[in-house]
Amino acid sequence: QVQLVESGGGLVQAGGSLRLSCAASGSILRINDMAWYRQAPGKQRELVAGITSGGRTNYADSVVGRFTISRDNSKNTVYLQMNSLKPEDTGVYYCNAVITVGGEWPQRYWGQGTQVTVSS
Repeated sequence: QVQLVESGGGLVQAGGSLRLSCAASGSILRINDMAWYRQAPGKQRELVAGITSGGRTNYADSVVGRFTISRDNSKNTVYLQMNSLKPEDTGVYYCNAVITVGGEWPQRYWGQGTQVTVSS
């Protein structure tokens, strides 16, 4: 009933930038927290950045000062601006959102993921 669709991934050279977008659609009553996770080959999925419904943000130490998370509530969309990309940023980036649909409690939803590859 709820779908998260990511876009904006791709291949960039170290030092470059990418902007990821994730749009939620479906029978959405309310979107609470939204976040971006990533998973590199052979590593566990980790939180990259999160943003609450009130706009409070948090970042992984490795991306502070380089990445910026934002959201547009009117579009049910969360963004991740990634600057000064490093090869270690390579991985599959997943959109995550806590969403309430009609008649149910809030649940956590995941996007399909978008590949980000940073060449050295």
